[in-house]
Amino acid sequence: MSEPSRFPDAPADFDVEAAVRVEQRGAARWITLDRPTALNALNAPMLERMSHAVESAQADEAVRVVVLTGTGPAFSAGADMESLRVAPQHPQATMDGAHRLVRAVVSVDVPVVAAVNGVAAGVACSAALAADLVVAAESAAFLLPFTRLGLMTDGGSSASIVAAIGRARTMRMALLGEPLPAADALAAGLITHLAPDAELESLVTSLAERLAAGPALAQTAIKRAVNATALPAFEQALDRESSGQQALFRTRDFGEGLAAFAERRRPVFRGE
Repeated sequence: MSEPSRFPDAPADFDVEAAVRVEQRGAARWITLDRPTALNALNAPMLERMSHAVESAQADEAVRVVVLTGTGPAFSAGADMESLRVAPQHPQATMDGAHRLVRAVVSVDVPVVAAVNGVAAGVACSAALAADLVVAAESAAFLLPFTRLGLMTDGGSSASIVAAIGRARTMRMALLGEPLPAADALAAGLITHLAPDAELESLVTSLAERLAAGPALAQTAIKRAVNATALPAFEQALDRESSGQQALFRTRDFGEGLAAFAERRRPVFRGE
């Protein structure tokens, strides 16, 4: 794979290959977030590497399924807040990376499985829920905490989550920033499978092997047809999120959200 370019939201010595491990297990390409001490928080180089790993599966005959997962107590805490604090003028790169990733997950012809081992927040929640099968550990939860920073949802979640669980439940997640436990997510139709924590990897491995042995052409046709019906305005949603978020990045409320996060206090938003 090509080396991802450097971005201002990551240290110059940041090891993106260690933070995002890409490995082939049989016919499955496993993409594993491996920054457990940072709760697998995502920056632009990580998102670029993940996106390339998904996109390149399209032309690799050895890859019949892609798996996204994480290590440690979280799938991912979402955007790397420390990176944004250090380089608050560059949040656009993270959002653009997230949108590239979800586009890749939705558009690549092979099935994509999200193995959600813990909390999936923000852009990581959006990416996980864009997958074709979402398998969550019992301890996992899904969280859209954007309003805590004075931001709106992005990563296509204004389309994908609505398609899965409807307007009312999406509004509750997005406006109030309330976590949705994995069991509730299964009951609501947001995810496809639930597993005891210790059995998550074995279940995902079994599903990946089953998909890899299945009829690839039929799977591609199904994925395209279902996404065309369930997500007919996905690109428009991404465009709305991008323009809306760009405007919010320039507000004082966003600056206050970042400051409050760094200072571990409740933000005081003024609608400015």
